[in-house]
Amino acid sequence: MAEARLLFVEDEDDLRMLVGEALRMLGFHVVAVADGPSALAAMQESSFDVLVSDVSMPHGISGIELAEHTLRVQPGARIVLASGFARAQLPPLPPGVSFLPKPYRIGQLAALIRERLPVSG
Repeated sequence: MAEARLLFVEDEDDLRMLVGEALRMLGFHVVAVADGPSALAAMQESSFDVLVSDVSMPHGISGIELAEHTLRVQPGARIVLASGFARAQLPPLPPGVSFLPKPYRIGQLAALIRERLPVSG
């Protein structure tokens, strides 16, 4: 099975590098970017199996807006949104989007990604 292509969007540099590298070590092909505009540019260049994004980000595009865009342009992509806010404190998430509370463990994130990916046979 080919490794899943994952777009990881996190504005905190250390966390982006740490989680991105951990996901690579778990066998994912990871493109890690710092914000919504960078994520949109990456999606123009390539398609992704999974989008993992922080909800609150700088530069005018939230993770929720990014999820909505992804569902329009890459409807087969699976989406995981992470936030330090409780889900009840956030606006409604688009249908089919998974929520992961921060702080999370790499194993939690990897398990959520794997359970969202289609089973290849």
